[in-house]
Amino acid sequence: MSTSPVSAPSASISKSDYLASLPRWRRWLSTLNWRPVVEYEIREIEFEHRRIAHEQRMKQLMNEKEQLQREDERLQREDERLQKVNEQLKNENELLKKEDELLKKEDERLQKLDARLDELDAKIAALWPSSTSNSIQDRPPASDSQT
Repeated sequence: MSTSPVSAPSASISKSDYLASLPRWRRWLSTLNWRPVVEYEIREIEFEHRRIAHEQRMKQLMNEKEQLQREDERLQREDERLQKVNEQLKNENELLKKEDELLKKEDERLQKLDARLDELDAKIAALWPSSTSNSIQDRPPASDSQT
C-alpha cells in the first residue's frame, strides 16, 4: 500500500482525471465516501434554502390574505351602509311621490272651487248687475299657476 501524498484536484483537471491519479484504495474510498457526502450536504443546503424561501412566501401570502380579509370586511360594511342609505332614499322618494300626489289632488280641488266661484260670480252678476262690480273688486284674482 502506498501512502503517497496526493495533491488536491486543481481546477485544470477533471474529476475523472483526478480520481485516476489516486491509488486504487483511495479511488474506492472516494466512490464510497467522498462525493456522496458532499452531494448530500449540497442537497441539504439547497433544501434548507427552499424551505426558508417557502416559509417566507407562506408568511407573505398569509399577510396578503389577512389584508384582503380586512379589505373585504371593510367593503362589506360599506356595502351595508350604502344599502341602508339607498333604502332611506327609496322611502323618502315614496313619501315625496305621495306628497306630490296629494298636492296635485289639492290643486285640482282648488281649481274646481275657483271654477265654482266663477260660476257663482257669473250668476250673481246676472241676477244683480249693480253688485257685480263690488263682488269682483272684493274678491282676489284666482291664481292658476299653483303647482
